[in-house]
Amino acid sequence: MTKTILHTYEINKDTISLSPANHMDYDTIVQERNQKYYVKKTPIQLIEQACLEGGATYDGRRVAVTYQTGAQSKVPIPIHPLEQIFAFPTHSPKLQECSWIFYHHIKAIKPNPKAPNQTIITFRNYKEITVDVSYNALERQIHRTAYCIVRFTNRYDEPPMFG
Repeated sequence: MTKTILHTYEINKDTISLSPANHMDYDTIVQERNQKYYVKKTPIQLIEQACLEGGATYDGRRVAVTYQTGAQSKVPIPIHPLEQIFAFPTHSPKLQECSWIFYHHIKAIKPNPKAPNQTIITFRNYKEITVDVSYNALERQIHRTAYCIVRFTNRYDEPPMFG
């Protein structure tokens, strides 16, 4: 099966995750609800572009979240709050291994029984990904993002179940 490689990608309501790819032909693996794409831009480049399309710079969104929530590191980003598109990084966005997870697609998370510092994320479409982040750290990121959603939309959707 050949992979379709895109030069760019527009984050939308179907975007589930952006994962870095160590590949010479593309930089990001984009997981959507029913599709997978391979893109020649890095995850942070796609996040920055989506913020601009959503009406603000990435840095502006980051500063606003820090101001509203007090979060200093691994800050969740309200990419397009009116469309309920919120994402959070698994690591510092400066690191190459940083993936971005889109909050509203998460169904559940659980520790990886085979690796203590990994967590399995199950999405609402029952697709799963494993991230190199401890369960507790990922749970904190989810709670931080939920608080960000409350602060930026005055709405709170049902949080993911854990366990």
